[in-house]
Amino acid sequence: VLFIDEAHMLDVECFAFLNKVIESSVAPVIVLATNRGRCPVRGGPEDELAAHGIPRDFLDRLLIIKTEPYDHGQIAAIIAIRAKIEHLAISEEAIAELANVGSHTSLRYACQLLTPASITARCSGSDTIRPQDVAEARSLFLDAGRSSAVLQQHGNKFMSQ
Repeated sequence: VLFIDEAHMLDVECFAFLNKVIESSVAPVIVLATNRGRCPVRGGPEDELAAHGIPRDFLDRLLIIKTEPYDHGQIAAIIAIRAKIEHLAISEEAIAELANVGSHTSLRYACQLLTPASITARCSGSDTIRPQDVAEARSLFLDAGRSSAVLQQHGNKFMSQ
């Protein structure tokens, strides 16, 4: 299996190579991820636009799967399942709070808050994760957006090359 996360980094020569590879007897499964619309293929004519920046002859051989972001209810269901798998007791209010966090940041960040929130709950004498435990865990661990804001605000205090 060959995963290519940023298909826009490939040029005409790379796509020609991939075309040749998928015709071989030991052809790999190739997974491309892109969010580009119609744009030129790197290394090709600038005035010729292609869907996702992928040449038409290669695009015709692909199975395209459209993905959509999770909604609030789906995020809450995933968090509840994750808590159950990790054998964590969590209140409905805490699930709703984590779903809200996941809607505004990322599902990964919301799921990663489960463990620190459970430790915070145990330290305060509770067996169940409550919204205040989620808030405390969130104050201790930054999401990507807040981390970026801190770096921008205090960039002069960090070493850089």
